[in-house]
Amino acid sequence: MGSLKTIQEVKLSDYEYTLPDDRIAKFPLEKRDHSKLIQFKEGSISHHRFFELPELVPAGTMLVFNDTKVIPARLIFQRDTGAKIEIFLLKPISPSSVINEIMVQTASVVWESMIGNLKKWKDDEILQGEVIINGQSCVISAHLIDRVNRLVEFTWTGQNIPFVSIVEATGEVPLPPYMNRKATAADKPRYQTVYSKNEGAVAAPTAGLHFTEDVLGKLKSNNVKEEFLTLHVGAGTFQPIKDETVTDHPMHSEQMVIDIETIRNLTLHQDKIIAVGTTSMRTLESLYWFGVKILNSDDTEFSISKLYPYSNFEELPERRKSFKAVLDLMEHKGLTMVTGTTEIFIMPGYIFHVCDGLITNFHQPSSTLILLVAAFTQGKWREIYNEAMMKDYRFLSYGDSSILWRD
Repeated sequence: MGSLKTIQEVKLSDYEYTLPDDRIAKFPLEKRDHSKLIQFKEGSISHHRFFELPELVPAGTMLVFNDTKVIPARLIFQRDTGAKIEIFLLKPISPSSVINEIMVQTASVVWESMIGNLKKWKDDEILQGEVIINGQSCVISAHLIDRVNRLVEFTWTGQNIPFVSIVEATGEVPLPPYMNRKATAADKPRYQTVYSKNEGAVAAPTAGLHFTEDVLGKLKSNNVKEEFLTLHVGAGTFQPIKDETVTDHPMHSEQMVIDIETIRNLTLHQDKIIAVGTTSMRTLESLYWFGVKILNSDDTEFSISKLYPYSNFEELPERRKSFKAVLDLMEHKGLTMVTGTTEIFIMPGYIFHVCDGLITNFHQPSSTLILLVAAFTQGKWREIYNEAMMKDYRFLSYGDSSILWRD
């Protein structure tokens, strides 16, 4: 198993590479599934197009997707002076910290936010904007209730209007900062997977952006199974690592929601599991560690701290036993779904317990995601990235894709 000593020796400088600006995909391809797809399997690299994915995935394999839906989390208000205040929603605070619950509130909500032009926003100043929702005129108000912690209270007029409708009507698509451009109308559908369902992410699970209904249909007809879970991707996914000793990096926390049928199917599944995206992988591996906590009688809170997997365990269960422990707990408590948080930090030295394959895009240098890919490919990430660079692959969120297999 991975040890704390091993990961403390992981140095950030070993995971840097040069990414020219012209290799960052600023716009998506016209057709989602025409992106390039590099396959790394049994030490060999091959090149494909994403619509060929059904030919690369064996029958009986389970693909696990993250069905989170990106919300237009960038809200722009204008002061009476004309100055613009940008409020970027980060984390719900009240009346619930659970994203699925706060999105359906119809009175008021409080969010921790990033605030542009904060100095110009006075403490007693209420910012307002007006939109039409379902034929109703709706005035949304923003009040800075805690400057230090950047807490903003939102209230709005109108009857039975959920907060998600407010955001959809007023917000802008929160494109990653490295795109260095404003969102357009075309980004609203394209910075979203075709299977997105549960609102709450402020960044897309980008590995899923390549899937089309046609690709999904061919996978099903080839007897490839699919399961869905939810991890609401936070802005922390873009936070660069600044510490040379990577274990010192303050890992961001993200919310997960998994229903009992998915856990039951994972428990019964005996063939390979492929995570569609790093977010699905983080959720699956976190679910495994939740089962370990239950089996070890640590506690029954679905909360995985960043270095919990590197604790000194005498023995670890195989994945089906761990999932079964979660399933038994849910059935005992009468739960139909389990909600949790994870800070799991997957880096070289981590031992994977769930995922046999990973579909993912190409990530930023010196990032938590490049560390995850390095761990999964047992250090072969640089070989894969050099090959992608030589073959003119497009990088980051709107870029090309890869399917990586664990030996």
